[in-house]
Amino acid sequence: MYDPFERGRFPTGLGTIHARDPLRDRVFPCEIWYPEGQPGLQPLILFSHASGGSRTQSTFLCTHLASHGYMVVALDHSETIAPELARKDGETAGQKAGRQAAWIASRVPDILFLLDATLSGKAALEAEIDPARIGIVGHSFGGWTALAATEADPRIGAVVALAPAGASNPRPGIVQATLAFNWGRDVPALYLVAENDVSLPLSGMYELFARTPGTNRMVILRRADHLHFMDDVETRHEAVRGMPFPAELAWMQEEMRPIGELCSGAQAQLFVRGLTLAHFDAVLRQQADAARFLDGDIPAELARRGVDAILP
Repeated sequence: MYDPFERGRFPTGLGTIHARDPLRDRVFPCEIWYPEGQPGLQPLILFSHASGGSRTQSTFLCTHLASHGYMVVALDHSETIAPELARKDGETAGQKAGRQAAWIASRVPDILFLLDATLSGKAALEAEIDPARIGIVGHSFGGWTALAATEADPRIGAVVALAPAGASNPRPGIVQATLAFNWGRDVPALYLVAENDVSLPLSGMYELFARTPGTNRMVILRRADHLHFMDDVETRHEAVRGMPFPAELAWMQEEMRPIGELCSGAQAQLFVRGLTLAHFDAVLRQQADAARFLDGDIPAELARRGVDAILP
């Protein structure tokens, strides 16, 4: 039987390169997860991390996809590597807004650079990529990046948005960026979101989901917050609850529930890796068993594995 939750049959290789973008004079650290011993052309998945995060924030997912025969590539986005986009002591509100606008504007070009570098062979991959089977997955502002890049580049044929930013009424201190959804084609989209997301609430997920054109579906992980889509969920969640925040984000710590009241990191990661793989299998590989799985009773399948999820 088709089981997207189990690890795939391929050993996973890992490589790190530094790719230079001559147009912007930036050198991007890039991570590559690949299936060892997979013959023929391989589908490609681009991963986009959360704002200010890292290309290795969700290795549980990238490794899982690679074990099932996908090439997965990720870079550290411009706001983490470009000195001119770094936070500066004593900056005015206007300077902060300008810097934020600049790194938002860098997001999609970052992804397109990564895609071009990968397809051109500059990334020195261990296998050949099928340019007709390209997907993208991103978390938080990386989810916004995935949705925005899908509009910008017709080569992207499937998208998974993990608790994405981009809703029309963000909370105080949260990055403000919009999405037009002018895709001009049907790109099947999967939204995986958290019921108790304090940073990017469920109401915003419903808004984005309703605006997404074409074929789409959404699954809601119950008793989960915004950091349940990353590695080391318990540690990260409690670290955020305990760190000092600027005044405009004080509400976040006040509203975040202790991790003991939420689902476990293991449950969340099973949810993310299984459903993401099934979506890419159904769309990029046209696997009938993956499509049947997604058209079936997803909450029941997850409940059998100890995960509580609902559909909108």
